[in-house]
Amino acid sequence: MISIKSARELERMRRAGRLVALVLDSLSGRVVPGTTTRDLDLFAAAEIRKLGAESAFLGYNGYPGNICVSVNEEVVHGIGGKRRLREGDIVSIDVGVRYQGYFGDMAATFPVGKIAPETARLIETARAALRDGIAKAKPGNRLFDISAAVQARAEGAGYSVVRDFVGHGIGVRLHEDPQVPNYGEPGTGIPLKAGMVLAIEPMLNAGGAEVEVLADDWTVVTRDGRPSAHFEHTVALTESGPEILTRIENEEA
Repeated sequence: MISIKSARELERMRRAGRLVALVLDSLSGRVVPGTTTRDLDLFAAAEIRKLGAESAFLGYNGYPGNICVSVNEEVVHGIGGKRRLREGDIVSIDVGVRYQGYFGDMAATFPVGKIAPETARLIETARAALRDGIAKAKPGNRLFDISAAVQARAEGAGYSVVRDFVGHGIGVRLHEDPQVPNYGEPGTGIPLKAGMVLAIEPMLNAGGAEVEVLADDWTVVTRDGRPSAHFEHTVALTESGPEILTRIENEEA
């Protein structure tokens, strides 16, 4: 069942979203060569505690990390560990928190030092795909208008969208109805209504769309080993248009 949030619930979700944005913004300055993915996870855990929130991911279906840290060909759900970041890597960081009973969820992909121009283009296209999807998240549209906008941006630039993992509704649970795929036919899907809150999250691969899960039962990688970029915002649908609840101050999208 799809939850329509009240004004009071939306205010609580704004608070949760703001905390997610603060944590991810703090992490961005620590994405440097030599840092381990575990360093990032532990720093995020401390920041989340400092803000009076709790990790949305730790223990979720047994997940062992505080955040998801996915490097290069890792698409999503990477677990912080001993891997050290190297110049030229890209790192997707997904942060979720629970605050006063409500969830916020956000992800972004960062370069580690200087990266190849083609990899930078992948990141920027994924960021633009999120922006395009958010622009369609408004009452009167259909769910797959969001999906089609993401797909058009990705495939128009020569990339593929991951089909095995999708965005989702969010509120008092981390994952609520509806699912929000990154592909679809415009003008189809359920009607979008004010009060819905969606986690919209394009996952773009430089190569094929096929992915697989590693032996840790969590880390998702591209099957062809090509890099992947992931961006996500928690977005409230309002009568005046989409409201990004996880926007970082001075952020473009």
